[in-house]
Amino acid sequence: MTTNPFQNLPVAARAFAVPGEFLSATPCGMGHIHATFRATFRAGGRESHYLFQRLNNHVFRDIPRLMENMLRVTTHIRGQLEGRTQTPCVNDLRRRVIHMIPTFNGAHYHLDGHGDYWRCYHFVDNVHALECVANAEEARTVARAWGEFLVALDDFPPGVLHETIPDFHHTPKRLDAFEAAVRRDPLGRAAEVAAEIAFVRARRAFAPLVVNALASGELPLRVTHNDTKANNVLIDTRTGRGICIVDLDTCMPGSMLYDFGDMVRSVLGGVEDEPDLSKVPFRMDLYTALAEGFLETAGPLLSPRERELLHLAGPLMTFECGARFLTDYLDGDRYFKTTRPGHNLDRCRVQFHLVREMESRADAMRAVSGV
Repeated sequence: MTTNPFQNLPVAARAFAVPGEFLSATPCGMGHIHATFRATFRAGGRESHYLFQRLNNHVFRDIPRLMENMLRVTTHIRGQLEGRTQTPCVNDLRRRVIHMIPTFNGAHYHLDGHGDYWRCYHFVDNVHALECVANAEEARTVARAWGEFLVALDDFPPGVLHETIPDFHHTPKRLDAFEAAVRRDPLGRAAEVAAEIAFVRARRAFAPLVVNALASGELPLRVTHNDTKANNVLIDTRTGRGICIVDLDTCMPGSMLYDFGDMVRSVLGGVEDEPDLSKVPFRMDLYTALAEGFLETAGPLLSPRERELLHLAGPLMTFECGARFLTDYLDGDRYFKTTRPGHNLDRCRVQFHLVREMESRADAMRAVSGV
């Protein structure tokens, strides 16, 4: 990837079938992986907005397959939405599911002269995303939206999708990568994080919970999002309803527990890089709202075993994420974007703090699931 995507955006934008003249662009979003921009075009005296992303082809090694997944998923969801009404509104559909703009040659991505991949969407106006969930009402809104997303994909065959990041939620393999980073210790950081290393090793037996259950058929394989942060739900500013799920790069075959667990992690963790752990309290009211909202929409899909394990999904995904942050810190901060020394370590410590909090409340969390 080039070091200045902003400079190359105006040229890349010309490859897409966007009507009008490119006027300007500003950075948009807080994602760790891609470079995202909100671009303004003018056609016929009217300005319109589009979202451009320069894709990270170091994290996602096969962009054509990634984009094939996205096209299949968005097409399926659009079909689900169209089937619910006799006269679907095009503009409404563009607000409810990502609408990709093709290039002039009909592709859904563009490879520029610098070796960078780009894609373009219609920008959804009058929506917002929650970087931090403040109350139970917001938590229910987020959880209902994620449940609706899984319901929309319930009849989509998982085997059709490519694995865009192999073993993305294979927690045991994530711990294998962690142990390899400890052994390498390229920057000599392992000694200062001995407590965090011990934390991971003490929970090694917990890691295969979902992986083994999927392999045995104890849990059903589903199409899942796998990155269910609160800020991947677009909320209609007027109605307050979650209307569109974004960041579909990791849509792959997986377990519903991955999606519920990562949602719990992202919401209860608050600001994921907060250095002061006293500012990251566990809020049972938020967990209860998440579980109730999720079960309200996705509950009918859950198998008995999925419901039985639901309360363990949050600790598992939080543990996995913390181990990934710690692995990246040991490896020299090569995967996640960082803005300060120790950034990934702060992220790791927030996750592990949250795991401890959830472990101490396992019975209460189980009760919310109705088991």
